[in-house]
Order: sequence, then structure tokens, then C-alpha cells
Amino acid sequence: MATTKSYPARQIADRALVITCLFDAPRNLVFNAWTQPQRMMRWWGPKGFTCPVCKIDLRPGGVYFNCMRSPEGRDYWSRGVYREIVEPQRIVCTDTFADEKGNTVPPEHYGMSADWPAEALIEVTFTEQAGKTRLTLRHSPIKPGPERNMCEQGWSESIEKLADYLAKAILEE
Repeated sequence: MATTKSYPARQIADRALVITCLFDAPRNLVFNAWTQPQRMMRWWGPKGFTCPVCKIDLRPGGVYFNCMRSPEGRDYWSRGVYREIVEPQRIVCTDTFADEKGNTVPPEHYGMSADWPAEALIEVTFTEQAGKTRLTLRHSPIKPGPERNMCEQGWSESIEKLADYLAKAILEE
């Protein structure tokens, strides 16, 4: 069964959100959950959110485009460009808000402040550890404050959903 243990987010120079967790699942499965649309759609987004659209062109220079739908039915679109893919060890990509056509929109479009970065960088590493997978996520630049706390909560809830998905996927495979 896949489980996760989240550690408190650490601040690196007060500009990055870092979350580390350990999954009781093989690294290839955890990596595939991040890189295969049909898998990502089953866990992406905070608690209560769904992911009705997920497109992934997994290569340096390739684009991902997805939608998180809130329990109230509001859609939050994002897109990014993959900068580095080292299968199954590492993913580095940009992250921006978008509209339903994939055009970049400012953070204010979704109610974020002007202080929220128009483009962020997401780095995810997958490390084998005694048959389990240690995932480290780094999202930057993000200043400390209420929006960062909301972002941390969203990532933590998504990672909990990923743990639930992995538990089911292990039984299915």
C-alpha cells in the first residue's frame, strides 16, 4: 500500500516551497503518475478538485497543459514547458497560469496578488530508497505569506491524493 509522510516545507532563501515525502511505491510508478496524462488525471489537484484535462508532451521543450476543477465547478488552467527530463529521476518545468486555450494569463486572473510570480519553476526528484520512492518537490520563487501557505496546502493535498492513487495502482498492476 502506498503511503506518504510529508515533512514541513522548508524555506530556501525564503523564495522556494520545498516538500518531501516518501511513497511505499516503486520509483517508475511514481514517475509515471507524474508523466502520463491518464494517471495524472486521477490525482492532480487539491482535495475535492478534479483534473478534466491533462496534456503532456514529455520532452525538453515540450508543453504540459492541464485544468483543475474546483468542487464549485471553477476551472483553473495551467501550462508549462519542460526544461529537463531524466527518466525516472527528475522533472524540471516552468509553471504559469493559462486560459482554456492555453494562453498565459496573469496570476490576478485567478485571484492571486500581483506579487505572485507570472512564471515559476517546478523541480521534482524521485529517489529510490529501500524499495520506496522519496519525492522532493521544489516550487520557486514563492515569497512567504498567505498565498504561499495556500500553495503549500494545495501541493500537500495533491500529494495525499497521489498516495491514494498509488495504493490503488499497485493493486491493479
